[in-house]
Amino acid sequence: MNISDRDELPPPSWRRMSEAAWLASRVWRGVGHLGPRGPEGGSPALVIPGFIANDRTTMELRRALAEGGWRVHPWDQGWNMGARSDTVERLKQRIDAIAPDAPVLLVGWSLGGVFAREMARAHPERVKAVVTLGSPFSGDPHSNNVWRLYEWIAGHPVDAPPIEHHPDKPPVPTLAIWSRQDGIVSPRAARGLAHESDKAVEFECGHMAFGVSRRTAKAVVREIDSFLKSAP
Repeated sequence: MNISDRDELPPPSWRRMSEAAWLASRVWRGVGHLGPRGPEGGSPALVIPGFIANDRTTMELRRALAEGGWRVHPWDQGWNMGARSDTVERLKQRIDAIAPDAPVLLVGWSLGGVFAREMARAHPERVKAVVTLGSPFSGDPHSNNVWRLYEWIAGHPVDAPPIEHHPDKPPVPTLAIWSRQDGIVSPRAARGLAHESDKAVEFECGHMAFGVSRRTAKAVVREIDSFLKSAP
């Protein structure tokens, strides 16, 4: 089996426990106010949490974006328990509420990135760019080691979600950040194919680090800034 073939496979199921343990030891980093952060005149950004995550889980990522000059907002919809038929419409309402007159940067962690891509596809005029962090947007939807848990909690098959899912690139600048060290999502699913994003960047971090690691969050912000300077 070559590297490309291995990239198609979901991580070993035992790595879920190591990811969960890594997250549990950093729960305290979610302490703080949940309102907007960053300069009031900064460009608007919205962070969408992953599956079974909420705005507390993405606190470190939002802090880093705020420190980078973005006016960053939480998604403000509680726990992400999977796709719903009105997911895109609720995201549209949230974007209209936080920035009625300006396009918004969407940063989606894991499943949140899948939502961000579909939001940008449905309403590209409202989206400045999409950044996905370990998001399973491409290939086989079973290429992760939590799909059975997802189906049990969300109440629908991963290959028949209640919102349309397209792997092709949304009509906005799109950056995919992924990692071979991801313990939840396969590299292939989070990286995608060349035509499915404008740029794909490999990080060296676990899946949970995208949301809760300060070091990783700062690196994500630097990558976003670099990408937007040269975005099509």
